Amino acid sequence: MAERHDQPAAFADPDGIDRQAVRRAAGLLRAGGLVAFPTETVYGLGAAATDDRAVAAIFEAKARPRFNPLIVHVTDQAAAGALAAWSDRAERLAAAFWPGPLTLVLRRLADSRLSRLVSAGGDSVALRVPAHPLARALLDAADLPIAAPSANRSGRISPTTAEHVRRSLGERVAMVLDGGPCAVGVESTVLDISGERPVLLRPGGVARSRIEAVIGEVHDAQSGGRQGDGTLRSPGQLESHYAPRRPLRLDARAVAPDEALLAFGPIPLEGAMVTANLSATGDLTEAAANLFAMLHHLDAQDVAGIAAMPIPGTGLGEAICDRLRRAAVR
Repeated sequence: MAERHDQPAAFADPDGIDRQAVRRAAGLLRAGGLVAFPTETVYGLGAAATDDRAVAAIFEAKARPRFNPLIVHVTDQAAAGALAAWSDRAERLAAAFWPGPLTLVLRRLADSRLSRLVSAGGDSVALRVPAHPLARALLDAADLPIAAPSANRSGRISPTTAEHVRRSLGERVAMVLDGGPCAVGVESTVLDISGERPVLLRPGGVARSRIEAVIGEVHDAQSGGRQGDGTLRSPGQLESHYAPRRPLRLDARAVAPDEALLAFGPIPLEGAMVTANLSATGDLTEAAANLFAMLHHLDAQDVAGIAAMPIPGTGLGEAICDRLRRAAVR
């Protein structure tokens, strides 16, 4: 039975990391346990990416479909290059955006020590170097690649606080490292550069325009981001995902008295039972950081549903709109 650490280890800032808690978490990972930890995007449910049983435990804890691959977190570019086929394009992207909220899908090396489960049996692997100081401390202490999807039940609202993790996963996780609210608030951008053309599989914390400024045109995924055998190339590709329990209605121009309102901008709609405004100033960075926390809050209210006001689809708005569209699918 894995060690329980019911009170999350907390840290105030990068200089105040609880190193003892990090070492304990690293030991749990090396022993095959599950540890939830913060990244700059959302909280991840981590396991040793080289351990088949540990990776399988992620799927079990989340009730996640086995055909849905996982992102593997590594310490740096050199660690990524030891697991996947590197390229000049990968070099430029890593230099521009790592550490940070960009995941690169690359061809697995034939002798990669990663569990096949992280790739859902496919020939590619999704790799990221996180920027959060607590995530980086954990990677250093564990001294192994960490497979880590979002730390919540599959298909539900992603967690941006340790409390979200505890409410969603409870006893399924051995330890939670509490790093406070996630700064970016939406998952990483996933870019497939395993072929000739770069393909955006999931919009996220790095806007498309920033990527295109580094490598040129980025193409949209065909066939729903699936590989030739039908398996997914990256997480975040399921049509229904990030879903609250309450029905979610998009592009609301009016709101009913029994609905909650997810507002955006200086003029929220009137008449909702409860309102949460992603950004009163219309700031998309602020809106992304607030998205999942506010969905959690509204979903906990005694309402018939949630109405979401329109969000511009530019910059980080592309990621916000993607999450809301998938969350609205029932």
